[in-house]
Amino acid sequence: MKKDLQFNFNLNKETKTAVLEREFDADLSLVWDAYTKQEILDQWWAPKPFESKTKHMNFEVGGRRFYAMVSPEGAERWSLQQYTSITPKTNFKMLNAFADKDEQPELPGSEWDLSFNEQDGITTVRISIYNESLTRMEKMIEMGFKEGIAITLKNLEELLSNMSQHKQEAAH
Repeated sequence: MKKDLQFNFNLNKETKTAVLEREFDADLSLVWDAYTKQEILDQWWAPKPFESKTKHMNFEVGGRRFYAMVSPEGAERWSLQQYTSITPKTNFKMLNAFADKDEQPELPGSEWDLSFNEQDGITTVRISIYNESLTRMEKMIEMGFKEGIAITLKNLEELLSNMSQHKQEAAH
């Protein structure tokens, strides 16, 4: 098991883009499923102590995921993701925006481009987040996005480790 898994986070104010790369000690199909299946996404897609609660998800081009980040006190912050492109196991793109409880997006949103690559049992996820406005990107950073995504991806690392372990135990 590799211990020094990379996490890189870079901001480019000129292009209004945040780019992050994160390595996972798990095979590609497991990492892909963690990003594309509702029952797995809700187990990790929120920085603790928050939880992710998906109301509905349809992972296909034109499909949507409507979910809330739920605080320990029960406060909900809704978001809407609309899938614009899917290349199985290697890439998907989506529009992401905060929304109200009735699925009305708060614009502007951001465009996410997620790429997946496996080498020697290590899967790297590269996420490029383009914001229409510098103001939105700065607000995202002020809200603690970098810290929140780092915690969230650590949740995923732990979940993948447990899933890989169960998979190995089931094989014996």
